[in-house]
Amino acid sequence: MTTPIYVLGGHQTDFARAWARDGLDVSDMMREAIEAALLDAQVDVADIDTVHVGNAFSELQRQQGHLGAVASQVVPGLWGKPAMRHEGACASSSLAVLTAMAEIEAGRYDVALVVGVEEQKAIPGDQSSINQNAASWQGHEGISCTFMWPAVFGMLGEEYAYRYGLDRRHLNRISEINYGNAKSNPLAQTRAWQFTDLSFTDDDVANPVIEPGTRRQDCGQITDGAAALVLCSARYMESHAARTGRRASATAQILGWGHRNAGIKFTDKLERSKNDRFVFPHVHDAITDAFRRASVADVMHLDGIETHDCFTTTEYMAIDHFGITAPGESWKAIESGLIERGGALPVNPSGGLIGGGHPVGATGARMLFDAVRQVEGRAGDIQVDGARTFATLNIGGSLSTVASFVVGVRD
Repeated sequence: MTTPIYVLGGHQTDFARAWARDGLDVSDMMREAIEAALLDAQVDVADIDTVHVGNAFSELQRQQGHLGAVASQVVPGLWGKPAMRHEGACASSSLAVLTAMAEIEAGRYDVALVVGVEEQKAIPGDQSSINQNAASWQGHEGISCTFMWPAVFGMLGEEYAYRYGLDRRHLNRISEINYGNAKSNPLAQTRAWQFTDLSFTDDDVANPVIEPGTRRQDCGQITDGAAALVLCSARYMESHAARTGRRASATAQILGWGHRNAGIKFTDKLERSKNDRFVFPHVHDAITDAFRRASVADVMHLDGIETHDCFTTTEYMAIDHFGITAPGESWKAIESGLIERGGALPVNPSGGLIGGGHPVGATGARMLFDAVRQVEGRAGDIQVDGARTFATLNIGGSLSTVASFVVGVRD
């Protein structure tokens, strides 16, 4: 990357909160996230040049679209600013970040506000689950199931078992690590949840099967939430530093990015990759694109990763697609403790989607904000000691939309 993109600040709402219980909705989440992000960034709303909102299912969940205009409605200082909404299933707010970056790189604007938001607790969980099926190819997937996404990612586990072998103990351990990390995260959805000795086993009562290959603790937790970020150019960073005393060299930058897409049908992706080293070559390509742009030689030059773990199989896939292990050998990183909080390369110190919560449209922005806080040394109880460079991997649908970022400080 030749044009520096700084992240001046951000905010994440409490992912354990069910906003409808307080008579609130998606607009209230947006207001909190935006106002708090501006405060964290020490940026006046008048300095915002452009607004990008990431959201997947608001029309289905709340019959509410046109969220770019909602941002201006709830934060009047944004009135008159250009704004747009982006949809890419669970990668929606990563697409918002990518577009905001492109506008800054093109010289159109100097300061961009990105908001990811989703409300998923206002209606019963089974209906919310059905609404999320819109991210699959309706009527064409050919998968007989009750719950589409547990079925799809159960099939991913079956694909790993077929190609390389898979021990479910390693999936259970991913879940146990992420729930454990979430206990230290004051914004995590599951921070107060309780488990037994059987919760992270294949016990059919404590951890029942949801769909073949997927048990309850394998599943990321859909929830309500918003995350906002303020991005800026080097030109604005210079004036901001002069005004606030903040050093550019100690401020997080987006050092690299990758963005790839594949078709929407899950089984077509498996078929196309059957002779490849990776189950999803385009996912590996997105990650290596981000590494190349950030001049990261290999994954072990990172200090940590926030990755998409909508299911344990997704994180299992991410481990080898990041290059932490050879393809099919993700179990080695799990058994060795390498991915744990105190390991050589912590993965999801926040708790990820499984422990932290998964408000679909907010997840990509949340990951990026957690990475920013890590490299700036302000991640609190989930801080990785000495973190300077973090990466993210955010996916939409059945690995159809993929975005990866590398974040770091240059001090």
